[in-house]
Amino acid sequence: MAIPRLSLLPNNEHNSDNYEDLELEFSSSLLRSLERYLPPEILTANREEKAKFMSDILHKYISREECAKAIRFKNYREWIMSNYQPRFRELYKLDPESLLLPCFRKAVRENTEESFRRIMFEPFPGVYVFEMFQPDFFQKLLVEVENMRKWLHEAKLMIRKPNNKSKYGVVLDDFGMDIMLKPLVEDFIFPICKVFFPQVCGTMFDTQHGFVIENCEDRDAELGFHVENSDITLNVCLSKQSEGGEILFTGTRCNKHLKAGPKPEEIFEYCHEPGQAILHLGCHSHGAKAAITSCSRANMILWCINSLFREMQTYDNEFRDWCGQCAREMKEKKSQSLASKRKEMIRIIE
Repeated sequence: MAIPRLSLLPNNEHNSDNYEDLELEFSSSLLRSLERYLPPEILTANREEKAKFMSDILHKYISREECAKAIRFKNYREWIMSNYQPRFRELYKLDPESLLLPCFRKAVRENTEESFRRIMFEPFPGVYVFEMFQPDFFQKLLVEVENMRKWLHEAKLMIRKPNNKSKYGVVLDDFGMDIMLKPLVEDFIFPICKVFFPQVCGTMFDTQHGFVIENCEDRDAELGFHVENSDITLNVCLSKQSEGGEILFTGTRCNKHLKAGPKPEEIFEYCHEPGQAILHLGCHSHGAKAAITSCSRANMILWCINSLFREMQTYDNEFRDWCGQCAREMKEKKSQSLASKRKEMIRIIE
């Protein structure tokens, strides 16, 4: 029997079920989003059957060990949020007028490519730079993060690493700031991504991961070149002292070509200034250039993840048009095909 597979296009007229009351490893919002892609024979099944089908799909990318780890961290976050006293409570809810610049809000409200390009510039293909936060946001967030770190130390709790390499960072979601970040992504970041990265963001991101990292001599060292576990990354420079440490981009890569080196035309260097936000694909390889002088900086990173996009890649063609190495291989394959046809035509004429 044929194994049911996800549909390539969502059924936007379908009203997804609510899974909040079921004891599941995955969030209800994720399953509700995925449900619209279910094949017709599964879409009409009961909630439990649909949940099992979708969980089996998601387990291809998220192991049961990772699910168990996520449950432990959920308990960890709940304990923190019930005991931690924020320094600036206004950071924990999204009030667009107090947090976001008027020009940024206006651009998102108009929601057109023209309105977005009025507030941003694209110094390199696929890298978008703009300002979005009010000036006092940066100082408040840095003070809040230091307060979080001090509180964890006094409570003798571990500080969860925001990623595999940053040890001296704070995960904002652990302190309840995801209540602000989630609508920020859905209402303000997603509309921009829908225009400039439509192949990645789909109908909506189902997960975001927000954290602050600090790089200086006595804290985290430079991360080096890497791709991120995100589909879209928002990188906001909170502060920077001294010169150097520019961001060096070295090309987009799919999982198949992560080790492929950059070509000269893919290399781009950018000086990230305080107050600026950079939006780019998570698979856009980048790293900090070695600083000429001592350099310290703090950045708020927001990873936006679309589980459906990752699942749909298994149905994609052999080449990904957003991967620089795939694009080159596809061009070479077409060139070889044309050369072969040219030889065949010459042979027939002769």
